[in-house]
Amino acid sequence: MQLSLGPILYFWERDTIEQFYEQMIDSPVEVIYLGETVCHKRRSFKPAEWIELARQLGTRGKQIILSTLALIEAGSELGGVKRLCSNGELLVEANDIGAVQLLSERKLPFVGGATLNIYNAQALKHLLGMGLRRWVMPIELSRDALADILEDARKLAIDDELETEVFSFGHMPLAYSARCFTALHHNLPKDDCQLKCRDYPEGLAMHSQEDEEFFTLNGIQTQSGNIQHLLPHWRTLAELGVDFMRISPQPEHTLEVVQRYHQALTADAGTSISELLSSPPCDGYWLNKPGKDIIARA
Repeated sequence: MQLSLGPILYFWERDTIEQFYEQMIDSPVEVIYLGETVCHKRRSFKPAEWIELARQLGTRGKQIILSTLALIEAGSELGGVKRLCSNGELLVEANDIGAVQLLSERKLPFVGGATLNIYNAQALKHLLGMGLRRWVMPIELSRDALADILEDARKLAIDDELETEVFSFGHMPLAYSARCFTALHHNLPKDDCQLKCRDYPEGLAMHSQEDEEFFTLNGIQTQSGNIQHLLPHWRTLAELGVDFMRISPQPEHTLEVVQRYHQALTADAGTSISELLSSPPCDGYWLNKPGKDIIARA
């Protein structure tokens, strides 16, 4: 089992992004996903510049994959997705069924992102015929649900043709909306948001009346307040046949998190990352419990 680095989900400045990937290119991740998946108004990099950055990083020993928007609302946004899908050499993570169609028409292999909502082996088989080569399990599925899907995939004799990836660390993307909640928080319309999400490099924490960190607002994306942390379950993931554990970038300590995950996977040793967390950890969904719960504390 290997580690992957998901796309940056927040609005960071161009220099920050470049410095981040320069740091991560020598880290123990095998796969790096690049691209804007949340809001097309975040233009630190244009689609052509993401492609160019991917090509540069691809010469340094990692598999680089371009990620598309999860919610396409306008023709201009679709144009950017088409540009990524037509890059000519790099694998693409399709986060919207429109991107799947574009890639299928071009007879190109692709990664199916978690927002494609693949819930059974029949869906995997159908998408396999369209070019799917790796899929990312939906965030809310449990260990038992994944086991059932992979067992059904074996019965359909498609398991050897697919790789499986699980979102293992980071604030979980729970939902997308046509509205921008960060703009609404500042009493601004979405069309004149003034790019306020740039002020929140790890999203805007939303607390309950009991002052519990409940959600994280990230533009049109709603994330979990707690941080999904599946390292204590890595042996189970490996036994199920998961190929990649995905780590989602955070503004601080991402390299240290990657290194400790790598240490656990390669040295078969327990390790703690509690001092590296900006929010409490959770693993509830994985154990078929409320998502914000933390069950395994080791």
